[in-house]
Amino acid sequence: MIEFHLETRSGVAPYLQLIQQVRHALRLGVLKEGDKLPTVKEVVAQVAINPNTVSKAYRELEYAGLVTARPGLGTFVTRTLGDDSRAKHEPLRRELERWLVEARAAGLDDESIEALFTSAFRAFSEARA
Repeated sequence: MIEFHLETRSGVAPYLQLIQQVRHALRLGVLKEGDKLPTVKEVVAQVAINPNTVSKAYRELEYAGLVTARPGLGTFVTRTLGDDSRAKHEPLRRELERWLVEARAAGLDDESIEALFTSAFRAFSEARA
């Protein structure tokens, strides 16, 4: 089951953070078709968020065709976003973790690491466009 977290300083609306976390979990195979999402009440207790915010995120996920609400039962995953490349994720993840260790050893804090990664990713994406 997915465990949500919120980054209060991210500038991203909480409901969008929840949606993004579900989408990432679907893409990485953490959530699979048929899995049940935490109830609104469970998410509220876990991350201290307004229930309407969780409901909005779940509605958006349902509208996107990723989950379905079953009254009295909960909200369930209806499809994943993963593909055949999931087998390639683990080696890449290990390589990224090695890079993170090097970045930390070089004295970078979380915010600097995130800024460096985001900047490099944007430059890479723009070069490919």
